[in-house]
Amino acid sequence: MSSVRLPLFPLNSVLFPGLVLPLNVFEARYRAMMADLLDRPEDDRRFAVVAIRDGREVAPTAPGLPDATAPAATGPAAGFGDDLLRAFHTVGCVADAATVREKSGGGYEVLATGTTRFRLLSVDASGPYLTGELAPLEEDQGEGAGALASGVVRAFRTYQKRLAWANERTLTTGQDLPADPSVLSYLVAAAAVLDVPAKQALLAAPDTADRLRQELKLLRQESAVIGKLPSLPAVELTRQPTSPN
Repeated sequence: MSSVRLPLFPLNSVLFPGLVLPLNVFEARYRAMMADLLDRPEDDRRFAVVAIRDGREVAPTAPGLPDATAPAATGPAAGFGDDLLRAFHTVGCVADAATVREKSGGGYEVLATGTTRFRLLSVDASGPYLTGELAPLEEDQGEGAGALASGVVRAFRTYQKRLAWANERTLTTGQDLPADPSVLSYLVAAAAVLDVPAKQALLAAPDTADRLRQELKLLRQESAVIGKLPSLPAVELTRQPTSPN
């Protein structure tokens, strides 16, 4: 399958196909990216999202956290080191920017949706922002995906109830989960409170059945752990860092 080259947007989070991605874009490199996307037809505003393995979403201005009073590091690769391919996880998700709004004070508000997975082959830092050469990844069902999906639905419902109880909240969602095993696998992967490596492993699963199998194990483990936690400290489970972009 032939490769494509798209603008590359690294994040400290994992995007899954079918999931919505809101972004508040303020760095110069990403503003340049969004300006270029706005020059393209509305049905062709795609960019590639990869999870950061080693580096920062926002270019550091000083050792440690970004310091607004220090001179800002600049350039498309700022904050990601010398080996750009090593800095990012190699399996990512293409995002379709359905809405790109320029803010009056500068920057953009973007609402994008994950579409398809890809494997990152190379990274180019010669322009105003990073671009990546991508090889599309097909989604195969794998053996036993249907049966595994039923088990994941039950395990996810139990996980939701345990999480709501641990956070002293009422479970209000009564929505039906999708019947399609692949869609279900991505939704559960996005909704579960997991760290980036665990979510990345789910995104990179070789097929739907393998992803569902991983999720079944993770959901059962997480439900068991949540069930043994006292209620008050467990509120930390739902606090995840917000993306500065």
